[in-house]
Amino acid sequence: MNGDILAFEFFRNAVFASLLASIACGIVGSYVVVKKIGFISGGIAHTAFGGIGLGYYLGINPLFGVIPFSLGAAIAIGLLGRKAKVAEDTAIAAFWAVGMAVGVILIGLTPGYAPNLFSYLFGNILTVPTGDLWMIAMLDLLIAGVTWTFSKEFLALSFDEEYAEVSGVKTTLFYLLLLCLIALTVVILVRIVGIVLVIALLTIPAAIARVFSRSLGGMMLLATLLSAFFSLAGLWISYELDLASGATIIILAGGAFLMVHAGRLVISSWQAR
Repeated sequence: MNGDILAFEFFRNAVFASLLASIACGIVGSYVVVKKIGFISGGIAHTAFGGIGLGYYLGINPLFGVIPFSLGAAIAIGLLGRKAKVAEDTAIAAFWAVGMAVGVILIGLTPGYAPNLFSYLFGNILTVPTGDLWMIAMLDLLIAGVTWTFSKEFLALSFDEEYAEVSGVKTTLFYLLLLCLIALTVVILVRIVGIVLVIALLTIPAAIARVFSRSLGGMMLLATLLSAFFSLAGLWISYELDLASGATIIILAGGAFLMVHAGRLVISSWQAR
């Protein structure tokens, strides 16, 4: 990156936000990919739009509204699926739609000038204030601490839930806890890539890392590094070409994902000869 660019505080904040967000992406995204719950992540992310509306309506930082909405959606979706026996895709669809609708209504009821929601829907990393960096850092510490403390339980839950339950692991409790960690990661990524694109950055780096990793820990580390690379490279490209930052990051990550799997197909075809 050009050193002159880093002289600007907004760009330094964007770099720090990219690096901090990559930690949550690498850790939580690996569980999402291994557990195959990407669709649930998308449902939680879109429900969070109601929290953004709540934040604007109450006149507070919208991210403080996203936290309770995301956590509430995560717990409700998990409980409906595990306890009420509601099909998860049905519960996700319901919360997805209701969350977006609540957000639209609350924003419409907000007095004064209607806010520009583009940065929350599609991300604008160049507008991340210093205060949000501290919140992202604290959420990172919380996510890392919880996953470290319960690493064995999450490992068992991700790879063999039936065996984990037989072994005495409270699978429903840890499943809900995992969904809450996803919700907190959504809060972090809202300012980076926006609600619409959260699921991509949460899953693509981890999906690529899984191809090259033999352990969950190695997958998390590689996913974190890949997320950081995609975020920083996308940030630089978007700045140089005056493109939307969140969309640029996702296109870069998606292109890498396609290249990796196209390469695997070529290698498999060559080995089959």
